[in-house]
Amino acid sequence: MGYRFTDLTNACHDDWRAYIEHDFVRGLGDGTLAEGAFRHYLQQDYLFLIHFARAYALAAYKSRSLADLRQAHEGLKAILDVELDLHVGYCREWGIGEAELAQLPEARATMAYTRYVLDTGNRGDLLDLHVALAPCLVGYGEIATWLNAQSFTLRGKINPYDAWIAMYESDEFQGAMRAELEWLDTRLADVTPARFAELAEVFRDATRLEIDFWQMGLDRAI
Repeated sequence: MGYRFTDLTNACHDDWRAYIEHDFVRGLGDGTLAEGAFRHYLQQDYLFLIHFARAYALAAYKSRSLADLRQAHEGLKAILDVELDLHVGYCREWGIGEAELAQLPEARATMAYTRYVLDTGNRGDLLDLHVALAPCLVGYGEIATWLNAQSFTLRGKINPYDAWIAMYESDEFQGAMRAELEWLDTRLADVTPARFAELAEVFRDATRLEIDFWQMGLDRAI
């Protein structure tokens, strides 16, 4: 019996739950997150998206099949042609202009996470890269689902972060998450126990860096 993505989350269960259920996430759900923390997160997430696009370009280079090449191309186009424009518009609603975004310095947590992903992809193969990116793509979708299952989560205009939750619970994002899970499950099914151990380490490190990304926002608000 082969491995699945759930085996990765089980292998680093405590870190995964600490990421999904982080205080930053809880603040998004109940609307109590400090606005300064969220603004800082939005600014750094803009920079992260740029590096995310670079990671998809690297995925294209690493692809050995036409299907994987097309998947990487579509991911890159989605970020450059859709997601970045949406993010800039969302930042504008929070009083952050595009000129300000263009001049942002990278926080250390942003540097650490994005360079880890790119380094993992450079020294490994396409599966290494996808596993390093999974905490973001899969994690955000799972976070939206988790928040909607919590009694403390507020929806609608009463919560200033409702639009953020809506973004990641959307059919479009959830569909992309399911497609990524299917890709990962297919590739993980063929790996050896030794190879799975390597991938679990990559996944654990990336998840811990995601935790640091949340914590960065909270620390900024102190």
